Amino acid sequence: MLGLSLREAAVALRRGQVSPTELCQKCLSFIKETTILNAYITVTEDIALKQAEEAEKRFSRGYIPPYNATVVQKLLDQGAVLMGKTNLDEFAMGSGSTDSIFGPVKNPWSYSKRYREKRAHCRHVAEEDSDWVITGGSSGGSAAAVSAGTCYAALGSDTGGSTRNPASHCGVVGLKPTYGLISRHGLIPLVNSMDVPGILTRCVDDAATVLGVLAGHDPKDSTTIQDHFEPFKLPDVIDVSKLCIGIPKEYHAPGLSTETLSLWSKAADLLEDAGAKVIEVSLPHTAYSIVCYHVLCTSEVASNMARFDGLEYGHRSDIDDSTEAMYAATRRQGFNDVVRGRILSGNFFLLKQNYEHYFLKAQKVRRLIAEDFVKVFSSGVDVLLTPTTLGDAVPYLEFIQEDNRTRSAQEDVFTQCANMAGLPAVTVPVGLSSRGLPLGLQFIGRGFSEQQLLTIAKWLEKQMDFGALEFYKVIENGGIPQLHSKSASSL
Repeated sequence: MLGLSLREAAVALRRGQVSPTELCQKCLSFIKETTILNAYITVTEDIALKQAEEAEKRFSRGYIPPYNATVVQKLLDQGAVLMGKTNLDEFAMGSGSTDSIFGPVKNPWSYSKRYREKRAHCRHVAEEDSDWVITGGSSGGSAAAVSAGTCYAALGSDTGGSTRNPASHCGVVGLKPTYGLISRHGLIPLVNSMDVPGILTRCVDDAATVLGVLAGHDPKDSTTIQDHFEPFKLPDVIDVSKLCIGIPKEYHAPGLSTETLSLWSKAADLLEDAGAKVIEVSLPHTAYSIVCYHVLCTSEVASNMARFDGLEYGHRSDIDDSTEAMYAATRRQGFNDVVRGRILSGNFFLLKQNYEHYFLKAQKVRRLIAEDFVKVFSSGVDVLLTPTTLGDAVPYLEFIQEDNRTRSAQEDVFTQCANMAGLPAVTVPVGLSSRGLPLGLQFIGRGFSEQQLLTIAKWLEKQMDFGALEFYKVIENGGIPQLHSKSASSL
């Protein structure tokens, strides 16, 4: 049951092959078996079981709940069972899910037999307890939870790639909707002008299903669209022959792995063989995007984090020598080095003598980046096909040797452009690297073109014949894995 897609599980529930309570208990049991991943920081077992019992009652009387409110409430109102809160980088500032106060998140694929065998042949292998790869970030706990089969879907946030990045590294689907399509009410703000709730699922159909529940206007978020959103179902037979696919030449970035490049080329060839027009396009300001993103991100972080002063919100230090001393101690104790670093950088860029040189200039560059996309889509291109990350997931001990700023620049190089322009983007798992770790490709579409974007993504998903469910083919060969024990190496 844990290896099914969301749609298949729903069918099984309707047919009475399994009850909501039984399915919930299976997920809870598997959460306990996969604690080594550190995907969850809170497991709401009692709440989940109570909600499952309520879902069982609704099944018995055929009750269909109405739509309303924020993303979590909308899911709950539709009968979803909340399994818990997942782990992430502190305040969603990171690209590895290694900077959480609850500890780092471990990628489930670290425990596959293929990866373990590859690592065993390396001369410089760390001790077993540290020999695992990152999930990506910042929403790594959500990606790990879906990938490991402890839930069918999870929410994340996406400011510069924080949903798509971990989705790619964990072999699941990650959708960043158009800015304004899903309510941000209840999401702790990082960068107000870029933040978007993200969706992580095992297949593209499931992402469309969850989007149908979440999308639409919310009176509690003035940035959401006013137009009515009509949920859609993706077709089973998909024709891509009339589509024009753009391949941005600037995305052949330094550090792009040969394996990712090969899969990128294979996907383009498959689209072309199916009749689609595949052309090279240019997004000339891409080269400045990551620097521009850093300035704007840290500036908004500095503004948003100002509320956590110990008086209004957040942790408060017990130092009472003076108000200034209390503020300083509170913010030092309440934020890790990464968050403090971004706050300090943002304050620097917002200084009166620096504001025009950094912040205003970055805003102008952002407009040029957005205009690049407008020009490409105006020329007849339907979607862009790009890598999601430079390569597969990096070993934890290797990842933490670099500073957060450098790692974020490397991990978000292909993803943050869509946030700068407010466009929808989705990553689809397309294969395994030579080390046995997932690799993903990204589609970027016009604003509010989610139906077309996900339809094309589903087509590629079928062609590449790889997804999060691939993990269960590994599991089925050796039974349910005990990831918290040494038997994990037998997967």
